Amino acid sequence: MAHRRPRRLSVRLLAGAAAAVATTGLAAAPAAADEPDPRTSLTPGWLDAGMASSNMELLAHLDKPEGFYSPTNIGSISFANSDIAFGGNYAYVGNFHGFNIIDISDPTDPQVVTSVVCPGGQGDMSVYGNLLFMSVEETRGRLDCGTNAATGVRFQGVRIFDVSDVTNPVQVAAIQTCRGSHTHSLVTDPDDPDHVYVYVSGTTSVRPASDLAGCNNNPATGVNPSRWRIEVIKVPLADPAAAAVVNEVRLFADPETGRIDGLQNQPPTPQHPSGTTWSPSPVTDACHDITSYPDLGLAVGACEGNGLLIDISDPANPVRLDAVADPNFAYWHSATLSNDGTKVVFTDEWGGGTSARCRPTDQPQWGANAIYEIVDGKLEFRSYYKLPVPMTNQENCVAHNGSLIPVPGRDILVQAWYQGGISLMDFTDPWNPVEIGYFDRGPISATSLVLGGFWSAYWYNGHIYGSEIARGFDAFRLTPSEYLSEAEIAAAGEVQLAEFNAQHQPKFTWAPSFAVARARFDQLFRTCETTITGVRNGPLTVSGVTCLDGATVRGPVSVPAGASLLAINSSINGPVSAASAKAVHLYDTQVNGPVSLSGTTGSAALVGSTIKGPVSVTGNNTPGAELVVAANSISGPLACTGNSPAPINLGVANTVNGPASGQCVNLK
Repeated sequence: MAHRRPRRLSVRLLAGAAAAVATTGLAAAPAAADEPDPRTSLTPGWLDAGMASSNMELLAHLDKPEGFYSPTNIGSISFANSDIAFGGNYAYVGNFHGFNIIDISDPTDPQVVTSVVCPGGQGDMSVYGNLLFMSVEETRGRLDCGTNAATGVRFQGVRIFDVSDVTNPVQVAAIQTCRGSHTHSLVTDPDDPDHVYVYVSGTTSVRPASDLAGCNNNPATGVNPSRWRIEVIKVPLADPAAAAVVNEVRLFADPETGRIDGLQNQPPTPQHPSGTTWSPSPVTDACHDITSYPDLGLAVGACEGNGLLIDISDPANPVRLDAVADPNFAYWHSATLSNDGTKVVFTDEWGGGTSARCRPTDQPQWGANAIYEIVDGKLEFRSYYKLPVPMTNQENCVAHNGSLIPVPGRDILVQAWYQGGISLMDFTDPWNPVEIGYFDRGPISATSLVLGGFWSAYWYNGHIYGSEIARGFDAFRLTPSEYLSEAEIAAAGEVQLAEFNAQHQPKFTWAPSFAVARARFDQLFRTCETTITGVRNGPLTVSGVTCLDGATVRGPVSVPAGASLLAINSSINGPVSAASAKAVHLYDTQVNGPVSLSGTTGSAALVGSTIKGPVSVTGNNTPGAELVVAANSISGPLACTGNSPAPINLGVANTVNGPASGQCVNLK
């Protein structure tokens, strides 16, 4: 059943003080430093466990439907929820027993539309148009989705369903592979709109040739072994039933010797750094996850013992560009690129996801994220990030699946940590990632480890959705804080996608809006070096980043080259002049004098302000940042020339007591 939580009022972006923006850079620990983290003392329970959250709010919980859990074995992997894909108003939630289609048009009241029993695990999902793709790796999988594993035709590979009618999915193709499909990744080609490609990551044992012709467990030096490769399926969108494997790519080959097992073939040390047996073993003969980013022609692979950077400009023939290893990583599990494609977050699934690996004795570099930058086509390590609070021995916990939250100007990952809950990681600075929010429940059991927790946590069209292995499905909203402002959350929510698959990463773009402009202001406000909140008598020459927050400046303000001025709810008794400044933003501010902005190089905005004098905006070059002049009252002419991009008012005119000319002729 769905449990509702009340909505909050919509955000206001043009009025009010600079609430929810800090005056310094981000720091770790959303909770106060002198308060214990509430995640450490949550009461256990299956559907009634204690909960804790910071800067995100649970809107609704949906229990697993009947038939998709075992009442006598709550943590049974045979009924575990797995990955999620999104299309339109629906979440497609995979399960080792099949999948559920959930209507999320109202995130406060998600509803199961269709349940499809189709055992075979893991049940990872992807959506492309009206096609749903499903990974199958277990030997109990049957071609017809039957539940009696002793009969029927075996199936291990990728299923394709037609979900044009979400109430009646129809299997239209089933592509068999030698190691099944633990996961899969969609890849699209901008030059080929008639096909979609599927990269298959099979990690289970090799099927015998008697089960599927051509399969073999030959060594790397043998004839065409079924390990050390990924399969590439080509799917004609007009005829998905004709989908077939078109390539078996040796991504791990040594380019000098030609050996197909050219990457990590044994653990870096006899034992894991913790002193325990490696689990899993970081030996590379497959990829666990590949995340494609077709807009950049790149993919990143988390491939057991290595992290890979891959050229996918020719989707049928991917080429490895770089490979890295890490002596702390037990199992390279998944990967996410930053929106600009300059950073990669790799995860380490130490313990395989079924073990407690967030204990107080577990070091922050074990079972963690590793953040890399891509420099001249190579992966360069920067830092680790691990859930910053310990879990109990009764909670399986390690880094798992997540996705970007599309906040403009920042790199934020929402990520599942199994029974460690959900963590929001800001990795804008790849050297210093920090947690800026979380949600967690207590362990399922107080006395033993029962498998559960979040398999995946993804952002989709304004909300976060989580697939909980043993408990069901959750919907969340972000709440404003010193780490994330109302405007940043609103700007992220303005990115609306027709579909989303975490392993088929889209490039986020933001249309100009008040939320986007204000988000930029809020981010700059966190970098204030000097903040004035009271009365200042006399002229002000800005240095560094100077912020006026409810301030009164009795004198002119000048912003020299490279400096930034941010003002909100303030009063300036004198002219404001900026020449070659880095940034100038005036929100809800009164200026008793003229305003002149010229040669700004970063960003500029005049919003909701009263300016008693002429306004001149000339020669500002702010690529990637719209120059907003909107909702102002200007006592004098408004003149704009030579700006790139040209100033805009976002549909809210300025009141101008005088002529508006040049690029601003239509802004009044």
